[in-house]
Amino acid sequence: MPSAHPSSPSSPSSPSSPSSPSSPSSPSLAVIDLSRADDPGERDEFLKQLHAAARDTGFLYLTGHGITEAETSRILELTRAFFALPEADRLAVSNLNSPHFRGYTRIGHELTGGATDWRDQLDVGAERPALRVGPDDPAYLWLEGPNQWPQALPELREAVLGWQERLAGVAHRLLRELLAAIGAPPDFFDAAFADRPHLHTKLIRYPGSAPTGTDQGVGAHKDYGFLTLLLQDGVGGLQVVRDGGFVDIPPLPGAFVVNLGELLEIATEGYLVATDHRVVSPPGAVERFSVPFFYNPRLDAVIETVPGEYLRSAPGVAHDASNPLHAEYGRNELKGWVRAHPAVARRWHPSLVQGLPA
Repeated sequence: MPSAHPSSPSSPSSPSSPSSPSSPSSPSLAVIDLSRADDPGERDEFLKQLHAAARDTGFLYLTGHGITEAETSRILELTRAFFALPEADRLAVSNLNSPHFRGYTRIGHELTGGATDWRDQLDVGAERPALRVGPDDPAYLWLEGPNQWPQALPELREAVLGWQERLAGVAHRLLRELLAAIGAPPDFFDAAFADRPHLHTKLIRYPGSAPTGTDQGVGAHKDYGFLTLLLQDGVGGLQVVRDGGFVDIPPLPGAFVVNLGELLEIATEGYLVATDHRVVSPPGAVERFSVPFFYNPRLDAVIETVPGEYLRSAPGVAHDASNPLHAEYGRNELKGWVRAHPAVARRWHPSLVQGLPA
């Protein structure tokens, strides 16, 4: 997703320098093997471990997902190929051309918490025709529409859309297992995702250190949807808040990093958590590539509280005046895009950026 919401003032403060990388042989998150859900002898323990990871940190490594090494290698290969294109080819699909916030964002042209992220990226959603949005329609309907594809890399379209559909299947299964793990109806969200789910994939490059010396690859934030599945290359940099500070989440071969978004926190009255995370820029001229996938319902879905006995232990949702949360998914999504990409919003939707800094 676009950089979502900045850390609230009560969030742990950022250390002056990144912590030492954790050893991949000692993962800093729980490793959850999704294939164990199909084994009657292991299912109970699987659900217990999934419950603990979602409840305690909101982050986990996911293995046993069925996505092959060939598939992950191919999408990373094409990601590198896109960013290796001449700048003119990338700018030809600039998101400034799109009222749907789709396309290429140049380095330094995305904001998190009002500060510049040192990365560039290609944003891709479900490939659908643009809707006719009237003056009385919800503005978030502008988020649905066609993608932009570079003519110089024609194979990218089929590969990314295929990848998106594959990961949607994994995420849907994981969401049902997560609900089962907390004792809720596994199919509770099926209707919200059944028709026109709002799928979103980013191809991202972190090009090394910024000339200013800042190490904000992407600033601390929470994702504002349901589930994020992250594929990252072998270069570290992802950090997650744990025990009052940021800890490194190194790549684990064959695993996706999964995190929960704010709508799951809302839907479970704060029982499940969306956790602050960030990416520290790689040193020098080292490049880092990643492909996050965001699994979210249709734009007009209204998120209701998930029933279950777990609610007896739900603390409620903490409200932040600087980050109002909405049960209607599209309103949260549009808010994030406008904050992260104000230049696009000013060009196509000037009424949405009133009050934002020029």
